[in-house]
Amino acid sequence: MHKNRFFSVLVPLISVLLAFLVGCIIMAALKANPGTALKALWKGAFGSTRSVGTTLSRATPLIFTSLCACFAYRCGVFNLGGEGQFLMGSIVCCYVATQSGITGLPGIILCIVAGGIAGGLWAAVPGLLKVYRGQNEMIISIMLNYVATLFMGVIYTNWLREGSVPQTMSVPNEVKLTKLFGLRCTSAFVIAVVIGLMVYYFLFYTSKGFQLRAVGLNMTASEFNGFAVKRYILLSFIVSGVIAGIGGSAELLGTQFRLINGFGAGYGFDGVAMALIAQLHPLAAILVAIFFAALRVGSTTMQAATGVPTSVSEIIQALVIVFTVAGLAMVKLPEFKAFLERLFPARKEA
Repeated sequence: MHKNRFFSVLVPLISVLLAFLVGCIIMAALKANPGTALKALWKGAFGSTRSVGTTLSRATPLIFTSLCACFAYRCGVFNLGGEGQFLMGSIVCCYVATQSGITGLPGIILCIVAGGIAGGLWAAVPGLLKVYRGQNEMIISIMLNYVATLFMGVIYTNWLREGSVPQTMSVPNEVKLTKLFGLRCTSAFVIAVVIGLMVYYFLFYTSKGFQLRAVGLNMTASEFNGFAVKRYILLSFIVSGVIAGIGGSAELLGTQFRLINGFGAGYGFDGVAMALIAQLHPLAAILVAIFFAALRVGSTTMQAATGVPTSVSEIIQALVIVFTVAGLAMVKLPEFKAFLERLFPARKEA
């Protein structure tokens, strides 16, 4: 058990180091100083309070979608529809914010709750089809992402379009989330962290969370032990959708303020990758999301300072994912486990 925990932490760290090593080789091939480039990368992400605020702001939607994936995957189901649930939450939030006329704290709460409910209902579709019809949840949830994206297109080009510009009207100032300490980062980041703590507590410190994780480890054994497997599967889809829907609402009220082309694009699949790197641990997912956001924010400064294109940062992100998945798959091989047993033989009790 201790070895498994050790390697679950060691593999992602080694993956990050290897990815940066390859990135440095690429920088050197581009005739740039890797040390200077990495220093500029760090400065762009954390070199000032403004940079920190931008990094945390970029990390916020990634935290929500990674937590969405963590919760569902812990129950043994694959919710790849985080992006669609994120978008549906933002769509309903936009409608409530612009059409209800409710402002202030009640309006903010109403928008976020409405977005969470929309995300949960959207996620319930693949959950119901899996539980009662035996359908593949991965295919259905992916297809629903496209449906949500096209539906959002109808919203900002037709139903809630503002004038001749293909975008919705901005949400009222009275329902926008407050900025933290004058930074670009808003209280959406606090909401994301609080939800991460709640998910962590539920999964690891409650009996229901233990049962949900047991279902994810072995559905057949859980069913024989009297666990309501179908109910937990459906619950995991709905709750993960609620998390993504709240994320969409928070992103709209805190950063974007209106629906436009490209809103929320890529957040769902990014969240899945980050959840896997974090070993489906909610607190680790928060840190991984901040790490990826730092790479994306700092890459602009790196390009301006050294001429290294931002695509190098994207290569590093991709390599972190590849190395982590490959490393975790390797440590689960029987041959590797046997090698570890030979290298570190178990102590025999007297």
